[in-house]
Amino acid sequence: MKRLIVALLATLILTPFSLKAQSAGDVVWLQIEAQPTLSGATSRAQAYSNSIEDVNGFSLGGNWYAIVVGPYRRADAELLLRNYRREGLVPSDSFVQVSERFAQQFWPVGANVLNIPLIAPIATDLAENEPAVTAEDPADPITQTTLEPADAGTSVDAEPAQTTMVPVLPEPPADETLAEAQRGERNLTREEREQLQIALKWAGFYDSAIDGAFGRGTRGSMAQWQTANGYDATGVLTTLQRAALNRQYNAVLEGLGLQTVRNSDAGIEMLMPTKIVALDKLEPPFVQYNATGDINARVLLISQAGDQDTLYGLYDIMQTLEIVPQDGPRERKSNSFELIGENGSIISQTQASLENGQIKGFTLIWPAGDEDRRRRVMSELAKSFTRIPGVLDAAAGGGDDQAIDLVSGLQIRLPKLSRSGFFIDAAGTIATTSQAVQSCGRMTLDDDTELTVVVDDAASGVALLKPGNRLAPVEVANFNTVPPRLQSEIAVAGFPYEGVLGAATVTFGALADVRGLKGEENIARLELASQSGDAGGPVFDGNGRVLGMLLPRADGVQQLPDDVNFAVEATLIADVAKKAGITVQTAQDASALKPEDLRAKAKGMTVLVSCWE
Repeated sequence: MKRLIVALLATLILTPFSLKAQSAGDVVWLQIEAQPTLSGATSRAQAYSNSIEDVNGFSLGGNWYAIVVGPYRRADAELLLRNYRREGLVPSDSFVQVSERFAQQFWPVGANVLNIPLIAPIATDLAENEPAVTAEDPADPITQTTLEPADAGTSVDAEPAQTTMVPVLPEPPADETLAEAQRGERNLTREEREQLQIALKWAGFYDSAIDGAFGRGTRGSMAQWQTANGYDATGVLTTLQRAALNRQYNAVLEGLGLQTVRNSDAGIEMLMPTKIVALDKLEPPFVQYNATGDINARVLLISQAGDQDTLYGLYDIMQTLEIVPQDGPRERKSNSFELIGENGSIISQTQASLENGQIKGFTLIWPAGDEDRRRRVMSELAKSFTRIPGVLDAAAGGGDDQAIDLVSGLQIRLPKLSRSGFFIDAAGTIATTSQAVQSCGRMTLDDDTELTVVVDDAASGVALLKPGNRLAPVEVANFNTVPPRLQSEIAVAGFPYEGVLGAATVTFGALADVRGLKGEENIARLELASQSGDAGGPVFDGNGRVLGMLLPRADGVQQLPDDVNFAVEATLIADVAKKAGITVQTAQDASALKPEDLRAKAKGMTVLVSCWE
């Protein structure tokens, strides 16, 4: 794999290159991982070195160690990052980093490419005297009142250029005595004490309530953290140790560019990860901040005027959207709701509330598999969420991005597969094609009634389904077990476009043969045009009796004419139903139906069967 990547990029980049003749803005690295221990970081760096070139390791301070690849010119680094991600050689959340973030080098062993003086053992905290890292929150927030899409050519991880490339590290100051640490601790606010408990819990040392009270449990967790990080276990954190703990806690937010954004159109101010999302479109009740790079993150602001009915309606509508996967907890209260949905690709979390006739909130959509960072980002966004005057104009937006399967510019969740089916008894049992029930997480009738598979007879191609609630069908199949004459008129009812039209469509044709092309019994050959969604639909004779069920067109080397289709005959469907203990109606004398009467009968009997992931 390493040779493949190198060959792919050989004509595009020269890596690595000398640091001596480059300015700070030119020199960047790909940060692919960070570890809280030197031994763990060394092990991971060695593992990466087996699959990719130019792996280096540097201390970040605060007992964190970065594994990086480089150095490169920025344009080369961004190209290489995309290719490494595509090939799966580095994590999807890897990003471009600058030299100024690094302290002493620990990998390769003995290397010191940044020429940093070795003033202390690598395992010590080289920047303990720095202030605690917090989410970036400038005094003047970014104000966005009009739509300004992100510049596609801007790197999402761009850092401001520095005048010097090699950091000059001060001598580490002497730490506080126990008495000094206790005095400093007494000056902490309740919020600052709670924040330390939160950071200790995140680090895995504290599992009690966040109450700001430093009792036996909190003291014990502090001592454990001190031991794990090479400090004396006093149970009281010094000023420098508190800063180191907070740096560890906030390390996962590096590279996201958390800044306060004010959107006057929505009447919302909150932190936003500005290095990975940017304002894209306004489609009431949403303002969409979509991904600007390879991290598939999105933030939606929710803003609309309304009452409790509007809030409840939004709660229901959002659960039909693709951005809110079905698995996950939901909670709806009288004036607020929260939705969490997750699947193999994303996790989304929505919070919205009603105050003074205005519904406001937000949704964070984050890639699956990055839960620690997602929880931190969600926490920061929720804490910073502020209502300001204004609410989205319901008439705003509404550009060209409109379609029947979109709600306010967002994709409605669609089934994996939809096919036709029809009622075969008064209890609402449905016959459909076996193709419709394969590998389904759930099945529905007309997108809402849950269905259970009773029989899946792959040999015949017939499946029988029962609804979760007893139904009262308008029409039920009356099976004709005696095939009509060849070339007599027949009709097929179904959903050729998988539910887009909203009602069953009837297609007329002729009975070409009562056997398959190879003489198969219980198979009829039809002359009519059909679509994939028609499969599973009933085949009628001119009297409105069911002759059989349309089968899916076979995917194979041999391509049959478009008007050649096949149906499993009614006799075989009746036998499958009988074995399942289901009684069906068989043919009785009937007079010919007018086309409009046949259409009405078919629509009352034919249903849309959907298979969901």
